[in-house]
Amino acid sequence: MRSIIITSWLLVIFSMANAQQNYDASLIPKELLPYAGAVIRDKDESVEVEGLENTIYHIKEAITILNKNGDDLAHIDIEHDKSALIKYVKGAIFNEFGKQTGKFNESDFEDYSAWDGFSLFTDTRVKHYFPSVNEYPYTIVYEYELRLKQTLDLPQWEPVTNFGVAVEKSSYTFSCNKDFNIRYKESNLTGAVTLAKNSAGMKTYTWKADNLKAVKDEPFSPYYKNYLTSVEIAPEKFTYYGIEGSFTTWKELGKWEYDKLLSNRTELPEETKEHIKELTMDIPSAKLKAKKIYEYMQDKTHYISVQVGIGGYQPFLASEVDNQNYGDCKALVNYTQALLKAVNIDSYYCVVKSGRNYKVSMIDDFASMEQGDHIILCLPFKNDTTWADCTSQTIPFGYLGDFTDDRTVLACTPEGGKLMHTPKYTATDNLQMRKANFVINNAGELSGGMTTIFKGVDYDERDYLVNEARTEQVKMLQRVYPLNNMEIEDYEIKQDKSFDPATTENIKLHARDYASLTDGKYYFMLNPVNRVEQPPPQARNRLNTVYINRGHTYEDVITYTIPTGYHLEKDPLNVSLDKPFGKFTATITLNGNQLIYKRKFQIIDGTYSSGSYQDLVDFYQDVVDADSYTVSLVKNQ
Repeated sequence: MRSIIITSWLLVIFSMANAQQNYDASLIPKELLPYAGAVIRDKDESVEVEGLENTIYHIKEAITILNKNGDDLAHIDIEHDKSALIKYVKGAIFNEFGKQTGKFNESDFEDYSAWDGFSLFTDTRVKHYFPSVNEYPYTIVYEYELRLKQTLDLPQWEPVTNFGVAVEKSSYTFSCNKDFNIRYKESNLTGAVTLAKNSAGMKTYTWKADNLKAVKDEPFSPYYKNYLTSVEIAPEKFTYYGIEGSFTTWKELGKWEYDKLLSNRTELPEETKEHIKELTMDIPSAKLKAKKIYEYMQDKTHYISVQVGIGGYQPFLASEVDNQNYGDCKALVNYTQALLKAVNIDSYYCVVKSGRNYKVSMIDDFASMEQGDHIILCLPFKNDTTWADCTSQTIPFGYLGDFTDDRTVLACTPEGGKLMHTPKYTATDNLQMRKANFVINNAGELSGGMTTIFKGVDYDERDYLVNEARTEQVKMLQRVYPLNNMEIEDYEIKQDKSFDPATTENIKLHARDYASLTDGKYYFMLNPVNRVEQPPPQARNRLNTVYINRGHTYEDVITYTIPTGYHLEKDPLNVSLDKPFGKFTATITLNGNQLIYKRKFQIIDGTYSSGSYQDLVDFYQDVVDADSYTVSLVKNQ
């Protein structure tokens, strides 16, 4: 009788468990389906700090992949190294109706180095699994646990990190002992954190998110963290690879980095210091001395990433770089600081969040270690703060380009950390200015020369060509310029690496059959080299504001010498557009046999209302139409 009762209770419990884990795709709320390629059915993340060198991270997720657009979400990638140990991994696959069709565990995962293609050393590895399922929808359920031997980099909570993903339920719980304190930064939350104590007496912080609709991928959208839900966690006290520390402000964090990771790492051999002194002894100003030292560093070293242990945050010794002639961004900045120090020039080691598509700043009121991913150098000359990226062998001293411009960074100084802002390249700074003189002969052949000047973030627009063989340069340029049958007869590129850097490109070219002759009329494309081919896609019911990350100015003046005795068949091109986000003018004039085309196109960075997107599309369409204008010349009577 007792066995029957026990069996009955087991059946009830089993049935309850199955009822709670029904992954039938038809149960997904209909309001979550628009724009969704995948739906997170239930995701539970927890972080438990048991000690400064013992953090347990646990995740369990069930996600339904609705179509091929959601396949990326079915990839499971688990990074691990000596400080992040995998305790277990397991999972299962369910079909459209919620029936289990397979299961997997750690032995089914591939395990490979997380080599990024350019790092010399990295001790991070990745466990990867992707289910071989070809019928949609399907659901993947997985669970794993990591033991982290540090408390500096704590897992953050981002219920959604991709476009096209909806969320039924997601939660994040952080647990710690009463003497372990954290700070947290909430963004775009719909509910408040729940504070409590668990059965073990640990403090708990719990955040939840339910029924989040999928975010549509809209062109010109802001940085995703500006509008998606997230919670960032930072400890007050921590241990990282055996080094203890504490911070609540950027000043304290920068002080810890300087004292524990940077100090006493700039010693150089005496012969190197003497060489630097001799190299700069006749240079009058500190800034010009720094430029000479920077160029010496560029010629001597090359960039190789190193991501091993504490080396992910701590640079090589300057003496090692001096001997080995290579280093990552941390090591090369530290080495350059050491060289500058030899002639008594101060500089700051600066942590920055790099990236070309978005300019992401350190959060002013929330200090945390993981906000940066790159190191640059700041030289605080009086009334002339100068910046340098030490990882490139080609860019000029004082030039950052679009990888680290216009964002707040953390400078680590002996007095502590301080937030600084890197220079902004404005729409007028970022300039491509082109002048061309072309001849169109009676056979419709085009010939002539073209000079283009690149400035601002466009300075390095031709960097990829500089060290290529001439034949490769020609092939690449033929792909750059949309000019049929173009043959490059001569090509030259010059780079001015002064404090106002510019690249100048000179091309001598020839193109057969450029103009066509039909019924005594000549037809040819007015703008052969710098056209906008298509406008941004339409986006109905847009939700996001319109974000233009960086402004640019393009100026073109092309003079055509045409066969004598012809006039324009139709009214000359005369377009003028003026919008908050951009300006465009295009005109042609005919003086004798000189046809002069002038074009100026400017995009202005900034954030604009969501309602302005259609106006932006229309603006670009007008530019496309003007750029595709065809000249028609008629023989004079």
